[in-house]
Amino acid sequence: QVQLMESGGGLVQTGGSLRLSCVPSGRISGIAPMSWYRQAPGKERELVARVDGLSTRDYADSVKGRFTISRDGVRNTVNTVYLQMNDLKPEDTGIYYCRSYYRGRDYWGQGTQVTVSS
Repeated sequence: QVQLMESGGGLVQTGGSLRLSCVPSGRISGIAPMSWYRQAPGKERELVARVDGLSTRDYADSVKGRFTISRDGVRNTVNTVYLQMNDLKPEDTGIYYCRSYYRGRDYWGQGTQVTVSS
């Protein structure tokens, strides 16, 4: 069982930046899509950004132009997945989760809290 470990969350003012990281505890195929989700208080978890093995990226409309997802790895494995978040807004507040879903194997991290103050 692979665990995903997120880090980089925190408290930031409106307009600030944070960089989240996600590191797998074991091997994840280099072609597995990797995603970031978030869940705001009282709301459902939503997809924020996704990058596949060819580095094709998709973003939620609410974060386009502000967030960037990236990944690195060696020897066909995933080393780290990043989420660079710029121009943060109070509505970006929530718990951010890293996810890997590939060939029926669905891994989630424990989440990292992001709080944006107005």
